[in-house]
Amino acid sequence: MTAVDVEAVAKSYGATRVLDDISVHFAEGSFTSLLGPSGSGKTTLLRIVAGFVAPDRGRVRIGGEDVTDVPVWARNIGMVFQSYALFPHMSVADNVAFGLGRRGIKGEAARREVARVLELVRLPEYAKRMPKQLSGGQQQRVALARAIATKPSVLLLDEPLSALDRRLRQEMQVELLRIQRESGLTTIFVTHDQEEALTLSDRLAILDRGRIVQIGAPSEVYENPKTRFAAEFLGDTNFLEGIATENGIRLGGGETLGCRGPLPAPGTRITAAIRPEKIRIEGASVSGMPEPSVADGQGGGAENRAPAIIAAVVYSGAALTYTAEALGQRFTVFAQNRDARSQDVGAAVTLCWSPEHTVLVGDDIR
Repeated sequence: MTAVDVEAVAKSYGATRVLDDISVHFAEGSFTSLLGPSGSGKTTLLRIVAGFVAPDRGRVRIGGEDVTDVPVWARNIGMVFQSYALFPHMSVADNVAFGLGRRGIKGEAARREVARVLELVRLPEYAKRMPKQLSGGQQQRVALARAIATKPSVLLLDEPLSALDRRLRQEMQVELLRIQRESGLTTIFVTHDQEEALTLSDRLAILDRGRIVQIGAPSEVYENPKTRFAAEFLGDTNFLEGIATENGIRLGGGETLGCRGPLPAPGTRITAAIRPEKIRIEGASVSGMPEPSVADGQGGGAENRAPAIIAAVVYSGAALTYTAEALGQRFTVFAQNRDARSQDVGAAVTLCWSPEHTVLVGDDIR
C-alpha cells in the first residue's frame, strides 16, 4: 500500500485557474472521493496525480517519491475511465493482459494473473468473450481488472460508474468497494454523485473553484459542513440567516432559535444549516393551529419549534418530501413513509428539531 501526497499544486489554462495551490494527503489503503461540480478541478487533480497533466507548480509524491516529472507509464498507477476504454477487437482476457504484456509479463505468468483478477471481479467465465458481448457493468469490471492486474501502487477512478443505470450503478458500488477492500489499493475516485461519494469513501473532499473547501470522513463532512457551499452541495439543506445572540440565532422576524456552538460575538451575522431529515413534523392540535410556538433559543435539551403550513407533499414510496412554510421561508422536510397517511397540503403543523442539528456554516470562497 502506498500513500499519495499533493503539495501546493496549481494549474491554469490561460486566464482560468483550475487548481489553486491544493495540498492533500491520500493515506495508504484509503478510498478518497473527490466531489464537486463541473469545473471544480477534481478531474484535473486526478490527471495530475496520474501524470497526464503537468502542474504549473507544486509537487506530487507517490510512496514518498517525487513523481512530478515522471511519465505516466513509470508511475505504477492503475486508471479506470468513464468510457471503459476497452479494446473492442480483443477478448476479455487479452484486454486484462494488455498492461501485463507491456511490462514484460507473458505466458503462464500472465495467464495466472489474468485468472486472479477476473476471479476478483467475479468474471472468470467471461475470459473468452468480446467486450460487445458484455453488459455495461461487466465491461466496467473488465476495465477495473485491467487496471489492477499490473499490481499498481495507486488506483485512480475517473467517474467510472456514471454511464450505468441506477440499479446497476448501485450494484457496482458494492462490487467496487469490495474489490478495493480486498486489494488494499490506495484509491482516488472522482465523482459528481453525492450519494456515491458518501457510500464508497473513507474520506471525502469537496472541491469548489479549484480549492478543497472541506475534507474528512463522509459522516463528518455531511453532519458538520464548514461552508454554505459544502452544506448545499452534499445533500439537501435548509438555511437560516440572522444575528448571533448569546445562545442562538435571531431571525429577521424576531424569533430566536437554538444553535450548536460555539457562537460568534452577539450581533454577528451568521448562517445556520438544518438537514431536512433532522426535522420532525408534529400534527395540528384540535383547534387546527400548531401546538407549540417558536423556541426561545435556550438551547440545551430544548427543541426548536416553529408553526408551519404544509405547501406540498411528494410521495416517493419509502419516503415523503414535504415543503412547509415557516419563519417567513420555505423548508424541505424528509420523512420515512411509516404509515399510509401523510400530512395534507394546507395543514397547520409544527416543525421540530434539535439545536444540535442547527449548524453554523461559514462564507464560501470568492
